[in-house]
Amino acid sequence: MTAQIEPGAAGLTEDLTRRALRLVLDRTTDMAPTPLRVPLHYYRDPKITEVEESQILRRTPLMIVPSARIPDPNDYVVRTVLGDSLLVTRDRDGAAHVLLNYCRHRGAQPACGSGNTTRFTCPYHAWTYRNTGELAGVPGAEGFTGMDRGDYGLVELPSQERHGFIWAVLSADGAIDIDAHLGDMGPELAQLDYASYGYHDEREFTSEVSWKGALEAFAESYHFPFVHGQSVIGQNTVANTSTHDAFGRHHRMGFPFNWITALDSDPTGSWDPLMNMGVIYWIYPNLVLANSPVGVEILDMLPAGAPTRCTVRHSWMAKIPATSDEQRVVYDNIYAQVHAAVRDEDFAMLPQCGEGVRHGQHDHMIIGRNEIGVQHMIKTFAAELGVALS
Repeated sequence: MTAQIEPGAAGLTEDLTRRALRLVLDRTTDMAPTPLRVPLHYYRDPKITEVEESQILRRTPLMIVPSARIPDPNDYVVRTVLGDSLLVTRDRDGAAHVLLNYCRHRGAQPACGSGNTTRFTCPYHAWTYRNTGELAGVPGAEGFTGMDRGDYGLVELPSQERHGFIWAVLSADGAIDIDAHLGDMGPELAQLDYASYGYHDEREFTSEVSWKGALEAFAESYHFPFVHGQSVIGQNTVANTSTHDAFGRHHRMGFPFNWITALDSDPTGSWDPLMNMGVIYWIYPNLVLANSPVGVEILDMLPAGAPTRCTVRHSWMAKIPATSDEQRVVYDNIYAQVHAAVRDEDFAMLPQCGEGVRHGQHDHMIIGRNEIGVQHMIKTFAAELGVALS
């Protein structure tokens, strides 16, 4: 069976479950038309990595934090993205802002960590900024005669809040249009209603693998029995079987759970896709949303100073926000399991792939027809980068 890569089939309907069930019963998977040959320099060429950062990652909307990370007025959080310290705030009116966390006087960082406040004070000379970015106070103001404070607020990046996430373009002179960026994927994300989820936990780490190679681990189940055989992923999911639908540069993967076959004998059961498969989205360029019946894993991968080194931020949100300590303990256990699968299984294997890319003397890798999601990622990036494939 060959799935068409364009256009995407929108909507989490029972038809998606029926497709997945058919694949499982037929012992097959959605496939690309042919295997794909990928030159090694696609992963390891420093010039390509430089273009990826300057022309793609700094010019394309990126998910900075889930909205639930700063749910209340005057909440804030600081995170680093591609080496930039970003101050993400929610002002008293509820509007989100993404500010460069650098004092306009001498460049120190006015904010750190997370919390709830209306103002931030630079630790070097105590210049003070409102959580909307305006410069509010300058000690020894007589030393800055003629300076217009309105010209010296924190630099604000183009940002929008949509579908439960705060997005930004990392170039202050850029523009942002999330609806245009997401295209047909937008209504699907709206259906999931991430804005109602509860933020729970996150971890960040560095791995010695290309950020593109890291993303690819979440676009196929070919590796499940070998890498995840001892965890819930390998034990609960049908290996090497998935639906694939492209939404322009984005895509959706459906990885059927073992119990989906019960619907063949008892069609009165639930046909909700989220109850019968892991539904994983790739939002171009660097975001993965891995949905389960109880929540969503949020993974964003970015290059970290070398072609085969990346940062990984792994967050988790619960479909039903925790309202008690008992519920939080349950979610702690869920997150511990899924994070262990990512850190100790996927990212125990992926550095080996990074080493193979760095030291390999073969001229290309071959990506199978059954790795249709990986092929879609590679073809999408190759088109942007001008990399020839065969």
